[in-house]
Amino acid sequence: MHQAALLGGMIRDAPHYGWEVPQQVPHDWKKMAEAVQNYVKSLNWGHRVQLQDRKVQYFNMKASFVNEHMVRGVAKGGKETLLSAEHIVIATGGRPKYPPHIEGAVEHGITSDDIFWLKESPGKTLVVGASYVALECAGFLTGLGLDTTVMIRSIPLRGFDQQMSSLVTDHMASHGTHFLRGCIPLRVRKLPDNQLQVTWKDLVSGREDIDTFNTVLWATGRVPETRSLNLEKAGVNTNPDSKKILVDAQEATSVPHIYAIGDTAEGRPELTPTAVMAGRLLARRLCGQSSELMDYDNVPTTVFTPLEYGCVGLSEEEAVARHGEEHVEVYHAHYKPLEFTVAERDASQCYIKMVCLREPPQLVLGLHFLGPNAGEVTQGFALGIKCGASYAQVMQTVGIHPTCAEEVAKLHISKRSGLDPTVTGC
Repeated sequence: MHQAALLGGMIRDAPHYGWEVPQQVPHDWKKMAEAVQNYVKSLNWGHRVQLQDRKVQYFNMKASFVNEHMVRGVAKGGKETLLSAEHIVIATGGRPKYPPHIEGAVEHGITSDDIFWLKESPGKTLVVGASYVALECAGFLTGLGLDTTVMIRSIPLRGFDQQMSSLVTDHMASHGTHFLRGCIPLRVRKLPDNQLQVTWKDLVSGREDIDTFNTVLWATGRVPETRSLNLEKAGVNTNPDSKKILVDAQEATSVPHIYAIGDTAEGRPELTPTAVMAGRLLARRLCGQSSELMDYDNVPTTVFTPLEYGCVGLSEEEAVARHGEEHVEVYHAHYKPLEFTVAERDASQCYIKMVCLREPPQLVLGLHFLGPNAGEVTQGFALGIKCGASYAQVMQTVGIHPTCAEEVAKLHISKRSGLDPTVTGC
């Protein structure tokens, strides 16, 4: 869906490159949704086939613990199966959560899981939340031409570099996404014409406001799928607040032969690739093939907002808190992607920031990239940072011209210098 929105932008750019494109190009939500759903189904089928090819027995059942070595599975028809094992791995993931204390939230709202399965366009949409999921959903809905509003209680992208987060939302706002900042929803009511009337409160003024939407999407966080597992019967300890499972460096729970990976585990990034790698390494350890542990430092990720934000390592705030401001050097640049030039796109939010230790050779602590193809750019530089790259080594790297990634290898202006970081010329 992110790609669908990007294609819409390219269609608007096309006349600048000589393509004769109609002024209004309609988007068919139903056709896009069907294609996305078919792709997801093909992935699920592919996983089933791979399990079968590797002689892995698959049970399509709801599982819960009987004791520390036994699990009960219940099929859709109610048939029960008991399974025992020497080792048990919990990898049930998480799901978006609803705010049940808000009137009408559950009855009339949807989550990010649901939007991919809507048969009709969501129309005018209110997205409640400030997570990367909230901004990604709002971004592609705006990109598809839908009237989209994001309601944020406090700050966007908590846990990410806040300068970068502000640039992300600035870009979204300048391209049509509406923001209600410092607001909380109070109630959602369905009107006779099936529109949803939302009442919210401004936390600064205390004033209440009302507007109507076709869809209300809750993106206020996720909860681990642990509540129905009967973990207490196996003696597995969880965080009483988050309900996530407490694990050690080997992914082991309070019961040494029971493990938890991914979104169910306390203190782990809620990212699919980290769960996949942690699972792969755990499997090798259990088979005696390796003793390697998962390294959760310097895990790269990308927020797929219309202008993508990729990052790896520490944010500027984290680096300063850990090392002290006097020991941190930040190199930065505002740049203009080549693809923005002919189409005369605004590049004021295209920005790169490299956070380093100040002492030579200036170890790179974090990289933050805002611009096209941020995921591709960040993935490449993540390897260098994982290997302990220094600023000096990055500066010795020849850039590939004319790419956005090249701008990383050209960073030479520090924030401390106070000089204008805008890139000019080659």
